[in-house]
Amino acid sequence: MADCIFCKIVAGEVPCTKVLEDPVCLVFMDISPISPGHTLLIPKKHYESMMEMPAGDAAHMGGHLPALAAAVKAAAGAEALNVLQNNGRAAGQAVAHLHIHLIPRWAGDGLGFRWPAKAADPAALARQAEAIRQRLGA
Repeated sequence: MADCIFCKIVAGEVPCTKVLEDPVCLVFMDISPISPGHTLLIPKKHYESMMEMPAGDAAHMGGHLPALAAAVKAAAGAEALNVLQNNGRAAGQAVAHLHIHLIPRWAGDGLGFRWPAKAADPAALARQAEAIRQRLGA
């Protein structure tokens, strides 16, 4: 996409601080980090969301996550790590090119990702699970 900042990074039109690159994906440092060491993993091909990405490309990117998460956490000297991926503006996606955040964390760092929890209705859970199974063809 001509106006996508991540596509411009992949094309070499916009500089980035690369961590890793292969034929399918690119890993680079976030230029507006939430915490020191905040890293992004993106596919080189433009997919706006996870739902558009072929399973093979998703599996390839996912295959990098265990080692990449360990490396980011260790390099930052972090106590913990968030691995986050948002699909759509309502979910908090700011750049319309699929990307996975690896965010180093420390106790008391002031960052929060808590949602209000409430007990679920078992019948509603069963209906939702069935709707998902139907869409998966399971």
